[in-house]
Amino acid sequence: MKVKKNDTVLVITGKDAGKTAKVLTALPQENKVIVDGINLQKKHKKARSAQDVSGIQTQAGPIDASNVMVVCPVCNKATRVAYQVEGDKKARICKKCGAVLDATKEAKEVKKATKRKTKKAEATAEEK
Repeated sequence: MKVKKNDTVLVITGKDAGKTAKVLTALPQENKVIVDGINLQKKHKKARSAQDVSGIQTQAGPIDASNVMVVCPVCNKATRVAYQVEGDKKARICKKCGAVLDATKEAKEVKKATKRKTKKAEATAEEK
């Protein structure tokens, strides 16, 4: 499936066509995605104890992955997804501008490392 969790997508068909939102959950076995604020459904909740409150909750329902297009974070356009193999890694690429759509694990690790360094620097500054 070409759509992943935390991708920004544009809904291209259905009652919510034209809306842009973030993917909350990807369900690859069913080829569906749950998108924030799209395909809203009502769920009636019954109070299970005296302290619980019953009511009607609104939640996002799944839509087919073919009904959404990934929005490129660089060019901000809805695009099809291409793949490029670099060494032993496979990356998702924007068909329009060629930018990498995947947030790499290396970038996340660098962010975590810088956070750790700043926390250590703050701790040593407080001690002095």
